[in-house]
Amino acid sequence: MDSLTQIVLGGAVAAAIAPAGHRRAALLAGAALGTLPDLDALWLGFMAADPVAVMTEHRSFSHSLLVLPWVAALLWWLFKRFGNGRVAQSPLRWFWAMQLALVTHPLLDAMTVYGTQLWWPLRPSPAMGSNIFIIDPLYTVWLLLGCVLAWFGRSRPWAGKVLAVALVVSSGYLGWSLLAKAQVDRAAQRSLAAMGLGDAPRFSVPMPFNTLLWRVVAMTPSGYVVADRSLVADKGEMQFEGFPSNVQALRQAADIPAVQRLQWFNRGFMRAQVVDGRLVLSDLRMGLEPDYTFNFAVAEQRDGQFRGIVPEQLRGDYSSPEARADVGRRLCLMWDRIWHEPAP
Repeated sequence: MDSLTQIVLGGAVAAAIAPAGHRRAALLAGAALGTLPDLDALWLGFMAADPVAVMTEHRSFSHSLLVLPWVAALLWWLFKRFGNGRVAQSPLRWFWAMQLALVTHPLLDAMTVYGTQLWWPLRPSPAMGSNIFIIDPLYTVWLLLGCVLAWFGRSRPWAGKVLAVALVVSSGYLGWSLLAKAQVDRAAQRSLAAMGLGDAPRFSVPMPFNTLLWRVVAMTPSGYVVADRSLVADKGEMQFEGFPSNVQALRQAADIPAVQRLQWFNRGFMRAQVVDGRLVLSDLRMGLEPDYTFNFAVAEQRDGQFRGIVPEQLRGDYSSPEARADVGRRLCLMWDRIWHEPAP
């Protein structure tokens, strides 16, 4: 999730558990702990020569449930032993405040589609619940409001109740997102089965900033199919549209390390294209057809074979007025799509 969300989640969790007299300190400590796992980006900056490594190592060791509890315990011990006395005054409450402020960060990240390596250094494919978009105001606003009110409420009893309500409402929204995803998955299964793709690998993900409009992608022998689903407007079957992918080139390049790494990271949800003699892989989980957020040139053709190259990330140009206008147009279309089912 975005940094603001992780900050207010960590702050709300820590302040709800710590003693009332320590509430402001807990808000600050929780905010810092909620940010800590994403500081791996600073270390990964030194790996900028290999953008595939940067992408696939983000949310790894710093998000592991096999690592973070030990980090939280160490920080707790250090503050208890050498701190200003708050942790020593209420060690049990501060222990759980610090543990949960830190651990809730990767658990929330695992609900997005990007992928979170919860069990690093073990190597299962990263967890991707894909039930909430990376920025969702309806999740964040309650936590933000709760933290602001608790800051001014200090040790007053109502401030603790506000934090509890904020955590319950935001968690309830996550619960709703799981129910919404289940509805979309059922509709997708019916439509894909009718197309003979009932067993095709697929994923569903909410469109930006909401949980009412969803996108479903399923892989096919020659590429992939895409459809959207509005939980407000749609009543009929989902209408999937097919797109090609150069699956032959992808098979030929299967032994290249960067290809293997991406296959493991995104579970094979990739579009393969040969552009100017180079194999370009696009992560289908993030972005909208035909523009995807993560595109990597990973190999080039030599003597009829694909040879690995130092991966290069290909970025779109969103700085021009035309590009910004196109983003605005897409957001308007998305908003309209929530409320209107397209004609068959």
